Amino acid sequence: MQNQAIDEVVESIAQSLGRGLSLEDPDGVLLAYSSHQATADRVRVNFLLSKKVPADVSEWQLRHGIAQAVRAVAVPANEDLGMLARVCVPLLVRGFRVGYLWVQQQSSEDPAAGILAALPTVRPLIDRLAELLLETDTASSERRTQREATFLAACRGVAAAADELRGWRELGGDGPWRLAVVHEPRPTPSNEGDPHEAALLQRTLALQATVGVAPVLFSAGAGGFSVLLCAPGVGPAALQQVLERYRDETAKRAGRPVGRIVLGLSEPAADPRDLAEAFHQARHTVQAAAVDPQLGDVCSYTDIGVYQFLGTVGWQAPTHGSIRFAELSEADRVDELLPVLELLYDKNGSVQDVAAQLHLHRSSVYNRLSRIRSVIGVDPLAGMVRLELHLALKARRWRSRPRFELG
Repeated sequence: MQNQAIDEVVESIAQSLGRGLSLEDPDGVLLAYSSHQATADRVRVNFLLSKKVPADVSEWQLRHGIAQAVRAVAVPANEDLGMLARVCVPLLVRGFRVGYLWVQQQSSEDPAAGILAALPTVRPLIDRLAELLLETDTASSERRTQREATFLAACRGVAAAADELRGWRELGGDGPWRLAVVHEPRPTPSNEGDPHEAALLQRTLALQATVGVAPVLFSAGAGGFSVLLCAPGVGPAALQQVLERYRDETAKRAGRPVGRIVLGLSEPAADPRDLAEAFHQARHTVQAAAVDPQLGDVCSYTDIGVYQFLGTVGWQAPTHGSIRFAELSEADRVDELLPVLELLYDKNGSVQDVAAQLHLHRSSVYNRLSRIRSVIGVDPLAGMVRLELHLALKARRWRSRPRFELG
């Protein structure tokens, strides 16, 4: 259905301009072409047959700056290639390049100026075409797939991949950068379904959610989560915008109800080889946010507190390590005491705040504190006891965190 809409828009633009058109993705793969073909040079004929821009033609086009252009570019003829002059119209959506529309000049007597002057009349159609391309499988293009694989390899600590990133335009020169991990915690086991489809969904979600968000420099998807490369000054407003788009795109593309989506942000990484450590920080942050709603949906590594230490322990945190916590867990069969105690610790001992959040009367909070004191035999707000029980409560949450790796 989408391809038909693209064909129709290309045909409409061709009729308006009275010239032959071809549409290609950023990798130079043919996506569509018009039936209007008053003149076809050798390059156009071969392109329509092979569906791919030849290397020598691509080199000629790139030499005239189409890869960086944001406006139409006149590319001169090349007799050696059998190529008439043509105009390249970069297709961008909120700054993201989705393809190129080529308008062929009919002869040497057909100047580019006439085409450039006519383009404003079809601008709404060109913008519509760009939006349609963004809605297709841009995330699965060969070039995009390779670049995402390189980026994720750098996040795994592959030195060669990290060194390759140094030449990327998206990095904007030298660091620092920050990494963000976006994840939707779900009860469904991660091994269900096709892992390739799951990764493609994440790649598409990340791409659609970050297009036009300037502090997000690049995105990649893996099974069950996405990784974003961000400018060091990325702020909560931009990250919240990404989350809102991510939710909308998930609802549209996954065909199921959308749960809570969380984003974890690393500390700045000064060098591409530091991205592996930044990924560990972002992953631990999103895991902590997934199991502890008090941290919020957008959270940075510095704000996860004790989860920083639990993350360094590895996958396992001890199930039993506190006698008092074991006694309290055994006594709290209906889950009345532990939630009150944890929230009281999180709220810095404010009974009023705990009562308001749990919709309890303050006397109920005091009553449960008294029951806790009778179970463990000491004041739960006393220094070392408080530290022991608060850590045990967070370790219990940490054991239920979502598990995921980069492969």
